[in-house]
Amino acid sequence: MMQPYNSDALISRVEKISRCDRWTVCQRLQELTIPCWCPEDGSLWVEIENGIHAILLRSVVSGMIAPRQELINWLERCWQTVDDESVKSYQNRQL
Repeated sequence: MMQPYNSDALISRVEKISRCDRWTVCQRLQELTIPCWCPEDGSLWVEIENGIHAILLRSVVSGMIAPRQELINWLERCWQTVDDESVKSYQNRQL
């Protein structure tokens, strides 16, 4: 296993996704500047340096393993929250 870049970081092995999806997750995490690697055995290791890294890891993995309908429902809830906040903001400006 690789040594962490940051000695205070938590090194975690991701196992809840298929081996072929691990490469996609690894690439996305690297785009988010989260240190990670896939050794020849096909495992995925992630260096979690802070809470943001943990949240982003969860988000990326959830996007790979969650059923499509669950992701649609989550997105609709996000849109609803944005719409509600926009209405409140508009109403406050009118007062």
